[in-house]
Amino acid sequence: MFKKSMLGMMAALLFLIGAPKVSLADAAVGDVIVTLGQDLTPADRQKVLDELNPPENATKIEVTNKEEHEYLGKYIPRSSIGTRALSSSSITIEKSGTGLTVDTHNIKTITDEMYLNALMTAGVKDAKVVVTAPFEVSGTAALTGLLKAYEVSSDKAIPEDVKQVANEELVTTSKLGDSIGKDNASALIAKIKDDIAKNGVPKTTKEVEEKVDQAASDLNLNLTQEQKDQLISLFDKMKNINIDWNQVGSQIDKAKDKITKFIESDEGKNLLQKIWDFFVSIWNAIVSVFTGGK
Repeated sequence: MFKKSMLGMMAALLFLIGAPKVSLADAAVGDVIVTLGQDLTPADRQKVLDELNPPENATKIEVTNKEEHEYLGKYIPRSSIGTRALSSSSITIEKSGTGLTVDTHNIKTITDEMYLNALMTAGVKDAKVVVTAPFEVSGTAALTGLLKAYEVSSDKAIPEDVKQVANEELVTTSKLGDSIGKDNASALIAKIKDDIAKNGVPKTTKEVEEKVDQAASDLNLNLTQEQKDQLISLFDKMKNINIDWNQVGSQIDKAKDKITKFIESDEGKNLLQKIWDFFVSIWNAIVSVFTGGK
């Protein structure tokens, strides 16, 4: 069951989709776009800005509750979306080939990896993303704002059907994470995408099902029929829209490099030594998605 606070974060993502178009065709490395929930109090707005610390010339866009309902209403009950847009985010343009990174603060339901997956689907690349809120929220609403911010920064429209499926992906992954674990859900989605990027887009629903089954088997995950049906429905939609799977695969490879560097660091090694075997196995499953099982 999604809580209202969770929907608060999705507002930021949704906001970026519906906000007025700002032309930044000449956007350069280092340019920053900030999205702010329209219903933030003056004090909370300043708190968020202090945390994001954008440069004075950063473009600021507001996310509205109406936009939350517009983009999330198909996937989440209206009562869960609530009546206030609070979540905020920033996106910083990085040099070509840098890859995509996500850092979250005060987000309790949506993980960094979930955002990465959804943003990759939408075609976002080479950017540093921060998602935050003045207090703890679930984080689902932030995606729409981020997509719009990317459009503003790159001056490149993301097709409406791609935005919709990216939002649906975030909701589906979050719900799945409630049952099988957030890391497992993110790893499963990433592995299916990696398969599609490497081996081609499935042509039929049956082929989609086979990819879902194979990914779940590779990660030793036992899905219920309902969970399988949700994933099949999601990827069935993905196969029918114009997603740049070569770019998705490239962004996954860059994420793999970042994960590998972390694991090889002292910080990563100490972390792995402290967690239970169960969590170690989950971590290894995620790593296998990006390293091809090496």
